[in-house]
Amino acid sequence: MLADYKICEEIFNRNGLKFNNNLYEKLDVYADFLCGYNQKINLTAIIDPREIFIKHFLDSILLDIHAKIPEKASIIDVGTGAGLPSVPLKLYRGDLNFTLLDSLNKRVNFLMELKNKLGIEYECVHSRAELLGKEEVYREKFDFSVARAVAGLPKLCEYCLPFVKLGGSFIAMKGPNEDVSLAKNAINALGGEIIDDVGYYLDGLEQRRVIIIRKITHTPLKYPRNSGQIKNNPL
Repeated sequence: MLADYKICEEIFNRNGLKFNNNLYEKLDVYADFLCGYNQKINLTAIIDPREIFIKHFLDSILLDIHAKIPEKASIIDVGTGAGLPSVPLKLYRGDLNFTLLDSLNKRVNFLMELKNKLGIEYECVHSRAELLGKEEVYREKFDFSVARAVAGLPKLCEYCLPFVKLGGSFIAMKGPNEDVSLAKNAINALGGEIIDDVGYYLDGLEQRRVIIIRKITHTPLKYPRNSGQIKNNPL
């Protein structure tokens, strides 16, 4: 499925990442299973092997550089979809502890099958972020939350920051044109502060951005609101 090992290794190395045969084999299984399953349910619009490797796998694993995630951190991937960025990161950093959250049960079923194929461990949760974020077992329990979702940052903050413990961070994976100033009120209301805003080029081509928001005070219990309020009246 993927390109030759040497080509993939070269791509990782020039982006400052290590590569080995075990990682290559696991990513190859992932790519093949993703494309096959994608014929049953819509998981990704990207089906070209090189684009999967760069736009999904490389971009996900680059968080290890841009977000500086410490050893054995707990991370919830909100709206994980096809397991991005969490599954590639788990393959690269086996020490990390992931919870994968998605609102569509068909995607959760894919993720359960995927972890068995890859021989790795992570928790899968079928729920909506605005509901799970109010449950005691998940609220403010994670070192990091992360999202690649296309929603604007004010909405993403309300979905993601309630999961983060004090001193932890929400990592937002965005495109280059995100107007962070629009999220200022939401970040303040939810107990966060921006500590980093990293722009980079994905393999020297497409622009990407990682915005890191640290939790400095507890998120008020009234957040997250219901989905209609979040979508129609962002903070």
